Order: sequence, then C-alpha cells, then structure tokens
Amino acid sequence: MKGILKIYHPEETLKYHIESTYCKAVYSNTKHFLEVEIITDDSLDHVDDDSLQYNFPQLSLDVVEFPIDDAEIAGKKFLIDETEESYTEVDLFDDKDAYLYNSQLSFEKNREDELQLFWSGTIDDFYTGSQEPIPFKLKCHFKPDVVEVDED
Repeated sequence: MKGILKIYHPEETLKYHIESTYCKAVYSNTKHFLEVEIITDDSLDHVDDDSLQYNFPQLSLDVVEFPIDDAEIAGKKFLIDETEESYTEVDLFDDKDAYLYNSQLSFEKNREDELQLFWSGTIDDFYTGSQEPIPFKLKCHFKPDVVEVDED
C-alpha cells in the first residue's frame, strides 16, 4: 500500500487505500511546475456494505501545472489557491463532479529517504450532495514499485 486517503464526512470517516502515485517537478519554458497524481485502490474488501464509500470505490486526485520556484520539493509546503486558476482535479470515475479547495501539500523525506506527501484540504460532498465541502487528509509515498519478472 502506498498510502491512505481519509475523507471526514459528518456521517462517517471514509478511508481509501492508495494504489498508485506519481509526482514530478516539470521544467517548461523557463518555469517549474508541480505535477501530482494519486489514484486510490478500487478494492472494497475493507468497506461495509452500508458505507457511503461503497458507492465510490475509486478516486483520483491530481495537481496539474502548479507553478513552483524550483525543482526541489522535499521539505517544502505549497498552498494551492483555486480562486484564479484551477490547479487541482478530482476524478470520481463516474458521472459526478467534485472540486478541491484549500489544498495544502507538504513534502518530506522519510527514514528510508523516500519522498512523502501530506495533502489536506476540503472536497465537495459528492456522497450526499451537501453544499458544504468536507475535509480530507492524504498521506502517501513515492517509492518506485519493484517489478519482478520471472525468467523461463
């Protein structure tokens, strides 16, 4: 497991396991940009049948072309203000839409010198349709997957 996403809905805390992560500082036209993609696992083994989460088994949270000062992101915090331009996206893998607000991303290195992300903010309540965004917290790492190939 690469991490966990918790959405603090008033009725229950929804937990998603992180399946894949991607993070890169991109240099384009003399500027640096942050790109992040977090995709949750679509497994529902850990979810009760009557859970709100049962209707949304997978999510993708993204940061797209967010301007940063340089390519080094370890040890830095970024506040993403969505008032003028949209740098974050949520894909619910269905027909519903949701948006992120007040995103704060904090990057650190762990004991194994792997880059970790702590992401908090609020998300539209796509579970019940309430007009009030609900808080979320995400913690994940960007350790490369080791692909083992069996030789014949």
